[in-house]
Amino acid sequence: MEPESAEFSDELIERGRVLFAGEVTFLLGVASLAQLPVALPVEIAFAGRSNVGKSSLLNALTNRKDIARTSNTPGRTRELNYFKIGDKLAIVDMPGYGYAKAEKSLVKKWQALVRGYLRGRVNLRRVFVLIDARHGIKTTDLETLDLLDETAVSYQIVLTKADKLKKGEQEQIVKRTLGDIKKRPAAHPRVLLTSSAKGTGIAELRAEIVAMGLE
Repeated sequence: MEPESAEFSDELIERGRVLFAGEVTFLLGVASLAQLPVALPVEIAFAGRSNVGKSSLLNALTNRKDIARTSNTPGRTRELNYFKIGDKLAIVDMPGYGYAKAEKSLVKKWQALVRGYLRGRVNLRRVFVLIDARHGIKTTDLETLDLLDETAVSYQIVLTKADKLKKGEQEQIVKRTLGDIKKRPAAHPRVLLTSSAKGTGIAELRAEIVAMGLE
């Protein structure tokens, strides 16, 4: 199943391409709320379980090879990593959750940072929650979805690693995921299906971001 690109106009697709073909700058890693940078007009964040493919997706989204370093070690991202795209957009790479190998004290520290960030960042337009398409929403994802609902932060599910599934399986996981989030108040009603390896859904994700009001 290909992403429903008909949901996006050719103009939005092209604007997304142009935006992410421009300058991408790493700003800083935020380890405490006091370090949060001056807000840009639009801020979006990416969250997901460790090893869900977040770094690979960010690299594909920005058409770079190393904007977000990939690793097989859970919990590599331990800060809110800020990237500036053009003059109006900030992208935040959030710490992966479900990090079984991390120390409990570190886990609590990261969780406190994320909770404070979500509750207090007024210009945060949307959180893209990455879910492995092979598994769907798991128990470890529910705490994050509950927190986003509780804080009324808009979020959208992005299914990753779609190339690992057959067409019929892709259709099934999209349908199942839509059912899982149907009654969640802060969930965006469209699920994006992506593959960083094949480039599937990347143009649509860019268009989704541009549609938030970026010119």
